[in-house]
Formats: sequence, structure tokens, C-alpha cells
Amino acid sequence: MTETTGDIRIKAATTPLGLFVYTLVYGGMTVLAGVLAFKQVQLYPTDLAVEAGIFAFLLLVVISSTIAQLYGEKLANRIVWWGFLPLLLAALLMQLVLNLPASPEMAGGRADDLAAFEQVHATIWRVWAAGPAAYIVSLLLNVWIFSRLRGSDENTGTVSLMIRGAIASALSQAIDSVIFITLAFYGQFPITNLLIGQILAKVVLSLVLVPFLITGGVAFAKWLDRRKG
Repeated sequence: MTETTGDIRIKAATTPLGLFVYTLVYGGMTVLAGVLAFKQVQLYPTDLAVEAGIFAFLLLVVISSTIAQLYGEKLANRIVWWGFLPLLLAALLMQLVLNLPASPEMAGGRADDLAAFEQVHATIWRVWAAGPAAYIVSLLLNVWIFSRLRGSDENTGTVSLMIRGAIASALSQAIDSVIFITLAFYGQFPITNLLIGQILAKVVLSLVLVPFLITGGVAFAKWLDRRKG
């Protein structure tokens, strides 16, 4: 049986507003995390470093956990898998833009800007390749741990939510760091400080910040759903 236009409209009308908004934000964060990852930020006052993509990636953790909490583990996993689509499109568009000739005005009058753009994005292919591998392992692991720790349906209080979010995020982000840093930067420069800093930063942020972000994310999604109703 084919799906009619009316059926599609009914499904769209019954989709929770919180789920709709978070799905849009999720797709944007998957692309932004890869772009930001090219810059390493120093963790002052130490010599340790962290790739800047963790800030967007932590939001992916928060959103996937929020969706699992409110709309179910299966839907959260589906969103994670669909996150590959904007990653793939972004990578293909980047290659297209890099291979298109620059305008005469830019090549002649803004040659330095053009060279900087091409230098950064032509060498970002390892980041784009490492991102999906680390992304799918860590996000699916995050949803799995978060859902397994939930236990009974009654175990849904705020404290439980915060603890589950912190544990799932810390474990999954530590795994993500090892996969991503190794695949993206090994051989380009010494990665020990970056790897240690990345794991340290993600674990600390997972324990300190993520619990409150997830609690706020769940509350905001519920508020959006009530507004639609």
C-alpha cells in the first residue's frame, strides 16, 4: 500500500515538536563537529590540547540521550544512523568546491585567502574520514549505555537521568577520542598530548556539564511538545 499525501501530513502533524527541533539541530552538529575538529585548543595552563569539535560533539551526545529518554532507544539509534547523511553530503560538497576553479577576482585579489581555504580543507580529508568512524561507534555506544542504565521504567527521575547521562557520555567519549585522534592525526604530529587532553576534557565535561545539559534538554523538549499540543 502506497502512502498518500494525507498520511504524510498526519505523520508530520503527530511528530513531537521537540523531536523535530532536535533532529534538525543534530544534523547541523554532525557537520559542524567535523569542521571545528581541525583546530586544536590548548587546555591552559597545561600543555595538553583538545580538538575543538568536542563542543559540537557533546551536543550530539546530549541530543541522542534526550531522544532516547523521551522517544525511545530505537528512534535514537535511527537518528544516529541518519546523521551519516549530512556528513556524507558535506564531504561531497567540500570536494566539489575544492575542485571548482576560483573566480578571477578571488584568484587575483584574494590569493592568500584562497590558498588558506584550500590548504585547510584539502588536508581535512582525514578528519572527514575519521569523524564517521568515531561518530557511529561512540554515539551508538552512548545510546546503548544510557538506555541499559535506565533499568525499569520507573527509574526516570532527575538524579537518575543525570547519573546515566554522565556515565554514558564519559565512557563513549573516551572511546571516541581514541578512535578519532588516532585516525585523523596520527603521523602528522605527536598526538600524545592531544589524546590525553581530549580524553581528559571529554570525561570531565561529561561528568560536570553533560548531566545538566541532558536535564535541560529533556525539559526543553517536553516544553516544546506541550506547545505543539
